[in-house]
Amino acid sequence: MAGRPLIGISTYLEAGARWGVWELEAALLPAGYPRLVQRAGGLAAMLPPDGPEHAAAAVARLDGLVIAGGPDVEPVHYGAEPHPRTGPPARARDAWELALIDAALAARVPLLGICRGMQLLNVALGGTLVQHIDGHAEVVGVFGHHPVKPVPGTRYAAAVPEEALVPTYHHQAVDRLGTGLVASAHAADGTVEAVELPAVDGWVLGVQWHPEMGDDLRVMQALVEAAGGLRPLDPRSA
Repeated sequence: MAGRPLIGISTYLEAGARWGVWELEAALLPAGYPRLVQRAGGLAAMLPPDGPEHAAAAVARLDGLVIAGGPDVEPVHYGAEPHPRTGPPARARDAWELALIDAALAARVPLLGICRGMQLLNVALGGTLVQHIDGHAEVVGVFGHHPVKPVPGTRYAAAVPEEALVPTYHHQAVDRLGTGLVASAHAADGTVEAVELPAVDGWVLGVQWHPEMGDDLRVMQALVEAAGGLRPLDPRSA
């Protein structure tokens, strides 16, 4: 039996995290991400921000890569001025994750972008973002849900062929698609909810929602399978 593939997940670096008696700078990741990787049959490894020059070496040790959700991408990366509703920049994380994406694409390491991760994938390939939309984050700090419809014939549709209700929390979205990317799912209002590269370019998928906040394992299972690990698990057994 093949071993469980090692899936790296990018993380936050927070100045003041508290646990027990401590309040210290910490590399953080919501537990839903590693749990989703584990439930889908992979081994999870956290990748805290590092120098971009180390991204290729990190990716070389991985079987798959997840770029996690988080703060807004700084608009300078796609040639725009900040919108009043765009959040403060996370420059170290932007630089690190853009380097991770470039390294994964170059090495053809399977790559999944989640929310910010999808947006950053689009920007890395020359695309742009809508800096504010309404209706996709209804209550501050609370995940909502809305249906997402797959585009037939895409990688995403192969994994999730039916319209699905997904956990969502974002206020930015893909505008102009990056080079080579195709839209593979949409929300009812037309917002691009998934993007991917054609199979000839390797296994690359981005989703706008947060699968780590739900029970549907199929997107992560597809990444794990592409990473060369175990046969995807039956969601009913997780």
